Amino acid sequence: MNFVVRRTLGALVTLLAISVIIYVVFYVTPGNVAQITCGPRCSPVQVQQVADQLHLDDPLYARYWHFLEGIVAGRDYSTGTAVQHCPAPCLGLSYQSDQQVTRLILAKLPVSLSLVLGAMVLWLVLGVGTGVLSAWRRGRLSERILTGVTLAGTATPVFVIGLILMIVVCGELRLLPFPQYVNLTEDPEQWAWNLLLPWLSLALIEAAAFARLTRASMLETLAEDHIRTFRAYGVGERSVVGRHALRGAFAPVIALNANNVGSAVGGAVLTETLFGLPGIGRELVHAVQVVDLPVVVGMVLVIGFFVVVSNAVADVLYAVADRRVVLA
Repeated sequence: MNFVVRRTLGALVTLLAISVIIYVVFYVTPGNVAQITCGPRCSPVQVQQVADQLHLDDPLYARYWHFLEGIVAGRDYSTGTAVQHCPAPCLGLSYQSDQQVTRLILAKLPVSLSLVLGAMVLWLVLGVGTGVLSAWRRGRLSERILTGVTLAGTATPVFVIGLILMIVVCGELRLLPFPQYVNLTEDPEQWAWNLLLPWLSLALIEAAAFARLTRASMLETLAEDHIRTFRAYGVGERSVVGRHALRGAFAPVIALNANNVGSAVGGAVLTETLFGLPGIGRELVHAVQVVDLPVVVGMVLVIGFFVVVSNAVADVLYAVADRRVVLA
């Protein structure tokens, strides 16, 4: 319990530090921050209005406090003709589209989560399975073939794999339709069929890293004394590998998976763009292109949140897999 409390407090402190860094990077910069935030089409009156709403004339600590207060308690925004309330967690208002950033992110988040979580299942199954088999068959032809495949997967860009899959599977063989996002609640079967190729494209790249890490961890674990003891007592090789060695080698896999899930929520830009998926990564690229600063800041905060939370969860799972972590 104490371990969970420490990790939770550490995650909260990290999130606070991330918010400070993001605020300083985006809002304490040379140039007219109000003009950048409002957009190029804003009049001088609108720019001054944005400056007042962001408290840009206040000291830095006061400006950051208002920013943090908006996230925690919400805030009001004046759109010129009316006052719009942004409930907590309020990540700002896009003055270019007149949309609350939180609502914009919530509309895109299910797409990114559908992509990442589905791909995660595939990359764990493919990556861990390949790594275990490669370590078990060390020195044989099958191990060399698997090692070469994982190296090729690591070196191949995701858009190349995605294009090949679309050309072969959708174009030549016509086994699947060209991906088009369908909400899970509307048609679960079509949701899965349309996301199968994006899942494979993202999973094949990530699975290569998991295969290499699992192989290295398995080889290290298989060389430990307790594994030799199990073998000396006549425990079957499959039981040694599957029940004992895999559990000891799984802790680094948990940590890598947490990093990948957290960063992929907003980082699967190429996959979302290639397959036309309206997720967070694609929206972040669009916001950067049109210089929609509140949307960029809000999405970077959300991506940072997912990275921190996924790593905190990984620490707890790591402790479950290896009790020595709790005692450290």
